[in-house]
Amino acid sequence: MNRQHGALARTSGWCAIAAIAVLMIGCGGQPEVAPPPPPEVTVATPQVRDVTVFSEFVGSTEAYQSVEVRARVQGFLDRVAFEPSSFVRKGQLLFVIEPEPFEALRDRAAANLKSAEAGLRRAESDLDRLEQAVRTNAVSQQEVTRARAERDQASAALLEAEAALTDAEIQLEYTTIESPLDGLVSRNYVDVGNLVGAGEATLLTTVRRIDPIYAYFEVSERYVAQALEQRGGHKNPDRTEEVPATLLLEETGLEIEGRIDSLENTVDAATGTIRLRGVFPNSDAKIFPGFFVRVRLPGELYEDALLVEETALGTDLGGRYLMVVGEGDVVERRYVEPGQLQDDNTRLILSGLEAGERYITRGLQWARPGMPVTPKSTGSGS
Repeated sequence: MNRQHGALARTSGWCAIAAIAVLMIGCGGQPEVAPPPPPEVTVATPQVRDVTVFSEFVGSTEAYQSVEVRARVQGFLDRVAFEPSSFVRKGQLLFVIEPEPFEALRDRAAANLKSAEAGLRRAESDLDRLEQAVRTNAVSQQEVTRARAERDQASAALLEAEAALTDAEIQLEYTTIESPLDGLVSRNYVDVGNLVGAGEATLLTTVRRIDPIYAYFEVSERYVAQALEQRGGHKNPDRTEEVPATLLLEETGLEIEGRIDSLENTVDAATGTIRLRGVFPNSDAKIFPGFFVRVRLPGELYEDALLVEETALGTDLGGRYLMVVGEGDVVERRYVEPGQLQDDNTRLILSGLEAGERYITRGLQWARPGMPVTPKSTGSGS
């Protein structure tokens, strides 16, 4: 009996607990859950500063000066006096063509000159003698006239002999070929022992001056028109400043500051472009002729421009946008017109944003248009 009474008491206790739970549920006794706070995001205001917009163009480099070194006389190549692909100075010996035949021609011309000089002296002496004799009627006037003619022929022969000697000396000088300028020489295109100058001026090598170096590139006629408008025209007497330019080599990240020194005088009607030339220092020879490069030119100046962090910009079918925190800390998707990316990884904003407005830089994954957020400011970007 005692064991039955104990079991009955435990059963009654559990029933009482269950009844209390049912009453609590029935009376709405479950505790309410508070809604989560708005997500925290980091915001910033646009930087405000003057910005110059740059334009970049693709071009190629060319030597500042380039000369083809050719044989100007015929003969066998006797010597190559330079190392291929080395820097040479103006007047430095490059090649020697066998000089012996031209030395012989020079000596023969020198001998002919001496003979012509002697002939002239003899003719002048004969003329003097006959002019004195004609005064006493010892000779006829006809003989004097003939002596004058012989004197003139001897004088002409002397001039011809002098010219022949000069030509022979020039031909002899052409057998030693020197560099016409300071620059980088190529390889020798002809080996020693080959006949050069036979029927044509044989190309022996090339020398190119690459310091400074040129970069040629094409720009649109619209760009040129806008640039000339800003500068007051090409013939503006007050336009004394040079147009700066930067040469960029993508393979190495090299940047060289230079200037524009040439503008073609006509626009290509087929392409609507005009050719410009920039000149850039290249003392360390890091740029060779024929490189494909980019040339950066300064364009329009935007005063008090707005700039935002590039990472804050999003893109969808509507274009580029920022998540802006407006009144009541509510998020708004704001479409903007972006400009050029700057070196500090900020983006110029041309329209769609006002100075002092807050845009989200961190926590974009939590921001939804029309939803409130808890903004955490990083300070003014101005």
